[in-house]
Amino acid sequence: MDILQAIIIAIIEGLTEYLPVSSTGHMIFASSYFGIQNDDFVKLFQVSIQFGAILAVVFLYWKKFFNFTKISFFIKLACAVIPALILGKLFDDKIEAVLGNPIPIAIVLILGGIVLLFIDRFFQNPTIVKEEDITLKKAVTIGFWQCLAMMPGTSRSAASIIGGMQQGLSRQAAAEFSFFLAVPTMLAVTCYSVFLKTYEASQLKGYELILKSNENIKMFFIGNVVAFIVAVLAIKFFIGIIKQYGFRPWGWYRIIVGSFLLIYFIYLK
Repeated sequence: MDILQAIIIAIIEGLTEYLPVSSTGHMIFASSYFGIQNDDFVKLFQVSIQFGAILAVVFLYWKKFFNFTKISFFIKLACAVIPALILGKLFDDKIEAVLGNPIPIAIVLILGGIVLLFIDRFFQNPTIVKEEDITLKKAVTIGFWQCLAMMPGTSRSAASIIGGMQQGLSRQAAAEFSFFLAVPTMLAVTCYSVFLKTYEASQLKGYELILKSNENIKMFFIGNVVAFIVAVLAIKFFIGIIKQYGFRPWGWYRIIVGSFLLIYFIYLK
């Protein structure tokens, strides 16, 4: 993987991580297109640049994350992330197996898009418009909804937002709580993949693979910076879109992209 490819993948990560379109699916397709999907560093790079996307949420909502007087906010996030941590560890190998096959991911993109076309009709009378009104029980329930994203192509953002709306949150409140929940979730996944999983697989710690050469260090740094900047813009853009149009634009996007990728991998690849 060269610098240009690293920047493209980082842009994809920043654009799609918080949108209901599946960042993992997009990066897998991009890596496949570049012919670098089997490179160990590329796989690690795709996970590690999530750190830049994590910082984007902390940066935009710093008043939430640095207000230590409201401990309930952190308790809700800690409890909501537990289902993903447990189930993610249990089904890790099966998830990895699916990641190697882009066709089911394309199908899930299409199916998820169909759901987003109609999701606004099901939840038209929200009762919660701000994070402070989300109970611990509702937060944990949203955490279980987030686990649906373990099927690559589902989208962690879409699953948690739909879960939030099912629990009575408004579109904006559900989207913002999805952003908040992404921080501990993605941080856990990044640490597990970069340090623990890589070490278990090859007896080589993740940071040693990153620091293997100056080129790797450069790509890691640039990738995180690019992912951070793009994610900041994407979050602001997404909030504006769902306020005005709901989730239908993202539904059509998933259907179109999923259909194109399905055709590509079946007939053109």
